[in-house]
Amino acid sequence: MNIERSARLAIFAAFPLVMLAGCADKSIFEAPGDASFGEANRQTMMAQVVNPDPVYTDELVTSGEHAADAVERYREGAVKQPESIRTTDVGEGGEGPN
Repeated sequence: MNIERSARLAIFAAFPLVMLAGCADKSIFEAPGDASFGEANRQTMMAQVVNPDPVYTDELVTSGEHAADAVERYREGAVKQPESIRTTDVGEGGEGPN
């Protein structure tokens, strides 16, 4: 009777594995058939990389005196307002240049 019970337990334990094997899709184990698969992701990544190896001709110059002046203006409440720069034209409707 113990052998029958063990056999039944083995069958019931193996049953879910057999059922799951039927659900396996072979396409998840293979390379995708479409050559453009993931193209949107690659295009987005390339658009974010402006220049991966920039070459600067001028040295970047910093000034402690300039920074100290900025801090002093901040403390006095006389901060210089930055220039307004427009990056888009609202009236164009996103069509771009013709």
